[in-house]
Parts: sequence; structure tokens; C-alpha cells
Amino acid sequence: MAQRRDVTVFVGSLRKDSFTRKIALALAKQAPASLALEIVEIGNLSFYNQDLEANPPAPWVALRERIKRSDAVLFATPEYNRSVPGVLKNALDIASRPYGSNAWQGKPGAVISVTTGGIGAFGANHHLRQSLVFVDVPVMQQPEAYIGNVTKLLDEKGEVVNDGTRELLSKFANAFAEWIERIAPRK
Repeated sequence: MAQRRDVTVFVGSLRKDSFTRKIALALAKQAPASLALEIVEIGNLSFYNQDLEANPPAPWVALRERIKRSDAVLFATPEYNRSVPGVLKNALDIASRPYGSNAWQGKPGAVISVTTGGIGAFGANHHLRQSLVFVDVPVMQQPEAYIGNVTKLLDEKGEVVNDGTRELLSKFANAFAEWIERIAPRK
């Protein structure tokens, strides 16, 4: 079997019992064997401040290096006020700097959005895609993944109980594996 593709996963919710994290973990379980998904924590990142670039904080350096080592990136985001959480936007900013050293550049990406409401965090999903275009992340277009009414889809342990959601996650993960190979084929 070919070496697994390393996918760095970013979860935009810091809450201990985050539904977004639970969906990201469920997606990892549905992923094909060709993908190795790892959640990278972003809650410890200080706010981006260009003045700190002379001696960047260790968490910034680690984030940038981790992204550069990865084959692809996956974003799982809730929706805060029709947009992405600040912690996720901050990670995007940190890893795209300093100018000329964009860690995101060319990394195949995908977005899955999660909400307790009915529209599946559509606003956050699309705002995130706008930023990803600018930092040169080729984002998978189809299938889209908007997970609405998430509280009805998970049991008390965070396991997906809805067959349709499991199928969507599986289809999404398989399409993402194909997207990675198309955008960044193995050498």
C-alpha cells in the first residue's frame, strides 16, 4: 500500500465538547486508509502581530512547520455571527506570514461546517473559502459538507447515529482523497 497522505485538520471550535470536533473525529473514522488525519490545536496561538516576526512565538513556528510538512489541510468550522471563529482566522493569518513565506501555498484543502442550526454554517463555510483562495489553498468544490442540526446526528459519546450523515462523511472523505491526488500527485 502506498504511504498515507498526511492531512492537518483545523477545528474552529475550542469548546471541550465541541460538536465541530466530534464531526471532525467522525470524518477521520470514515476516511479511506490512504489518509492520515491529525487535528492540530490552535487555541494556544497568540493573536497575529507583525511586530513579533523578529522573534516569532514557538507555537507560530510549530504551526507553520506542521502545515509545510502536511500533504493537505482540512478545516472544520462552526459559524459565529455568520462567519468563521476568530481562532481559525488567526491560524490562517499566522501561517500565511511573513510575506513570501506562506505555509498554506498550494496545499489541497477542504471545508466542512457544523452548526446546531438548520443551515449548516453556510456563511462560515463560504467566508473561510474566500480566505483560502487568497492564501492559495485549492479547495475541493464538491461534495460540499454543511452539517446542520448536529445535536440530532450524534449520540452522547459523540458518535454519528444518522446513516445519511455517515454516508456524507464517507463520500466527502473519499472525494477529498481523490482531490489531494489530483492537486498534489505523489512523485
